[in-house]
Amino acid sequence: MSQQNQEPNESEESVGGEVHENAAAGSEKTHSGPAPQGEELTVEDILNSEQTDEAGAADEKIISSEPTEGAEYLEDLRRITAEFANYRKRIEDNREIERQRITASAISSLVPVLDDLERADKHGDLVEGSAFSAIAQKIRSSMERLGLSSFGTPGEDFDPNQHEAITQVPTPGVEKATVLEVVEPGYRIGDVEVRAAKVVVAVPIDG
Repeated sequence: MSQQNQEPNESEESVGGEVHENAAAGSEKTHSGPAPQGEELTVEDILNSEQTDEAGAADEKIISSEPTEGAEYLEDLRRITAEFANYRKRIEDNREIERQRITASAISSLVPVLDDLERADKHGDLVEGSAFSAIAQKIRSSMERLGLSSFGTPGEDFDPNQHEAITQVPTPGVEKATVLEVVEPGYRIGDVEVRAAKVVVAVPIDG
């Protein structure tokens, strides 16, 4: 009787041992992580590995693209800055030209007065110290402050863009058209011409 009672206990221990071994095996199968060398990978392991590689590749792509995009933004900023600087310069130049035109239009009616003063000076009517000489000097100084300047000098090359030829005189030794005499000086304000210079032109003798 005692032997029969001990046999079931041994079988129970055997069964219990198998249960523990199976549980341990099951826990090893469900353990996440890389499979030991020599063992086959499951589908889940492969998918996890591929997702990790794709995430790393995406991060690397983003990092490598950042410098290129930054350079493009910097180049766009430089281009826009240069365009704005050129635009501002054009506006300032146009504003200055317009100011010169307005001033030239305003004082163009006083140019004949300057011609009369020039003739009076040549004839000796502007005696230094006289009231008439003082008035003439004030008028000329006021025109200069407004930016008015005269041009036209005997001996300079004739330029139809700034000289008005009153007459032409064939002159020996002259190889090209040259200003022989200034009848009335020309006037300009900056780049804006108020009046062309009226001149006598010396030209070469034909033949």
